[in-house]
Parts: sequence; C-alpha cells; structure tokens
Amino acid sequence: MGAGQSNGTTEVLFERRGRLGVCTLNRPKAVNALTAGMVGMLLEQLTAWAQDDGVSAVLVQGAGERGLCAGGDIVAIYQDMLHGGSATADFWQTEYRVNALIARYPKPYVALMDGLVLGGGVGISAHGDVRVVTERTRTGMPETTIGFAPDVGGTYLLSRAPGETGTHAALTGAHLDAADALFLGLADHYVPSQALPRLVGTLEDESPEDAVARYTAQAPASVLAGQQEWIDACYASDDAEDIVRRLRAWKGPGSSEAAAAADTIEAKSPTSVKVTLASLRRAKNLTLDEALAQEYRAGLRFLAGPDFREGIRAQVVDKDRNPKWKPATLGEVLPSQVDRFFLPLDGAELDLQPGPELLEKEAGHA
Repeated sequence: MGAGQSNGTTEVLFERRGRLGVCTLNRPKAVNALTAGMVGMLLEQLTAWAQDDGVSAVLVQGAGERGLCAGGDIVAIYQDMLHGGSATADFWQTEYRVNALIARYPKPYVALMDGLVLGGGVGISAHGDVRVVTERTRTGMPETTIGFAPDVGGTYLLSRAPGETGTHAALTGAHLDAADALFLGLADHYVPSQALPRLVGTLEDESPEDAVARYTAQAPASVLAGQQEWIDACYASDDAEDIVRRLRAWKGPGSSEAAAAADTIEAKSPTSVKVTLASLRRAKNLTLDEALAQEYRAGLRFLAGPDFREGIRAQVVDKDRNPKWKPATLGEVLPSQVDRFFLPLDGAELDLQPGPELLEKEAGHA
C-alpha cells in the first residue's frame, strides 16, 4: 500500500489518496495485533482527519494476507500482568477512546474486515458505518477462551444481535464467517476479497456508498440464522448453568450443535462465562460509552484475578491449551463474585474524553 506517513514508526501507515484517508495496520506477522503505540497513533490521526475538510472519508485495512487485526497484543498484556504494571489499563483507555470516536465519527468510516478480525479488531471496524466482509472473514469475540470477557464495545454490539445469537457468539467465543457477521449486525456489505483493491481505488473518487455498491455480492446464507430456534430457546436465561442445562437437554433440530456449544462453554473460564453473560444483559440498556466504561471496570478486575493470566499462558505463551481455571466450574462462581466485576472504580473510571469539535459535527452526521 506504499510507505505512507508513519509518524516515526511503521506499525500504522497513514496516507492521503485524493480525499480518502487510509489507515493501514502494519504488523502483518502478528496479524496486525494492536499495541499501545498503534492505538495512540490511530486516535491522533483519526481526530485530525475528522477536522480536516480535505478528507471526506476514512478507510482502515490490514497489511498482509492474514487479516485486518487479530486483537490486542495479549503477550504484552501478559508481561504487564506479570510485572504488576499499569500499561494495560492505559492501553485500554486509549483503545476505547478510539472505539468511541469511530462510533461517532463525523465522516464515513470504511473498514475492510478481510481475514481475521477478532477482539480489538472488531473494535476498530464494527463501530464504523461502512463495514465490508469477504469470503475470507473470520471474526468474533473469543475472550472467554483466555479468561477475559468481550470488550472494545463488543458487549454493546452482541447484546443487540438478533435474539440470543449474540449471547451464543460471546459465550462460546466462536469464529464467525462473513454471513454470520452480517446477520449479527457486525458488518454491512459482502465483497469478494479479489475486488478489494479495486474498491479501495474507487473510494478515492466516489462516495463509500457508491463505491461499495459497485462491488457488493450476494453473501452466503448465515448458519447462525438457521440455528436461531435452539439458540433463542437455550440462551434465554440469565444464569449460565441454566443455559448449559438447556443446551444439553435440547432435543429438536440442532441438538448436536447445542450439545457441542455446552461442551465449548464448559471448557471456557467459568468466571469469564458468568461475567460475560452479566455484561451482555447489562449492556442491552447502556449506550456504547456506558458499555465501554462497564467493560473497563470488568477488565481491571480480570487483570487482578487469576484466569486472564492463565488463559493467555495456556493459549499463547506455553501453548499447552490446558488452562487451570480458578474457580474450575460454573457452580463455584458465586453471584457476589460476578457482581464485584461491575463495581465502580475508585477514582480510576474510564475517561473517553470526546473532543468537542467532533460532538458538534456529530449532530449533522447521519
């Protein structure tokens, strides 16, 4: 995509192509996992472009062939936890400001959700207003696998998916294809990956709506949509143990998939599963900014507990895929323990600091 303007680093490349501002995440070997430096650069550049009359639209894409963004740099988070640092909390403060800024961006924000788009990758794409998936898309919020819970506004997004499909996606941490992303409301348009270079070129001269319309194709049918009967029936509970019981007891169409979902949920961090479920239920009645603040509170509590560190160790550091969760079962996680994840932070709440210039422009932005 060209060297572009790098602000002293190559982790994110920024270019102006005509009236299009292009952000290219540039850590392809790490599937463009987000570092603190990257989210800081994105916040600065997106804020500047929001107020630049020479930029009419913004595009975010990933370098390399593997995906837009595999999430946050969890190895860095692991190291920070081991050393008792505050870098992760600072990283989340900036990352969530980027998420909130994208959601209220005063200009069309186009995200190419090609390849892997997980966790933090969802945060920099699914809050935009022109979200493009391809046949290569694998997206989702897999946080329960590493002893964490969906963040970057993921609870806000998934709590608004059809029926209980968002609950299913969040608790299982499933990877979703393009059709499922469209069905869940995480994306808007299906474009074959081979057409993406032409789409980017067209965006330089045409509005995002017109440009995307040129290359949009018919998406395959969503598997999740076809499974909604058992998903809605089994996940219509605010109790994780009850959900697992319902999944195991389901005898209608999809019984094997329901049983597999129960197995998957029981392999995740029990604390993460219960906190995730509570987060989703609460997020239904929250604004995005409020959901981000809630996710930040829960996130700091996960940093202080054992499962987040253990989950990263098992999945990414030692790679034995054999985490030892504490507590080890859903039944051992008490409601009072879950409630503590949502208590206010004493003097350390999330500060999104929305820029007044953006808020003024937001009123006129559809």
